[in-house]
Amino acid sequence: MSGFSQIMRRRAESLVELYPERRSALIPLCHLAQEEAGYLSEDMMRDIADLVGVTPAEVYGTASFYDMLHTEPVGKYLVGVCTNIACLLQGGGELLEHAEEKLGVSPGGTTHDGVFTLEEVECVAHCDKAPAVQVNYRFFGPLTDETFDELIDDLSVGKYEGEVPSHGTLIRVHREVGIEVPMEEIVAQRRESDAAIASRKAALEAAKESK
Repeated sequence: MSGFSQIMRRRAESLVELYPERRSALIPLCHLAQEEAGYLSEDMMRDIADLVGVTPAEVYGTASFYDMLHTEPVGKYLVGVCTNIACLLQGGGELLEHAEEKLGVSPGGTTHDGVFTLEEVECVAHCDKAPAVQVNYRFFGPLTDETFDELIDDLSVGKYEGEVPSHGTLIRVHREVGIEVPMEEIVAQRRESDAAIASRKAALEAAKESK
């Protein structure tokens, strides 16, 4: 797997320019990489590191921390079955077992055709539609075994192509405007914040010494 394509590299460079500090673009660049490849390959992480001025290890450390970022290949559709309390009480555990049977994989596994990756997920804030399922971070529910099968079959034939983008792409509108605040104001606010922190620290030290 290679790094950014030429088109995505230009988008990545434009994205970095939106931030007053390059490394602030690290996570947005990770999502951009997943938009293209579905996961963060080593080459992708090296490209991101080069763009934001950190080491590839720092990129990997960030990517491996967040569940929505993947450092291994995933299917076209990430199917996450919620088993948190609201969904669990409404049959989320049984639905997950059924999903394993339907797809033929355990949580964390990808089907042989590379189309589906199954995940067991924490609360997806769709509690009123329990048991809920997220597909590439788009939500469906409440689902029964039968309606889950229908959802998988519909995804397989492309019924949701316009609604559920590949690989869990989070956004459909590309950001083109940076922080609309003059850099001088940002610097001044940071100085004020640093001064306030230093003042509080000095006050704490003085209080300790007076005891």
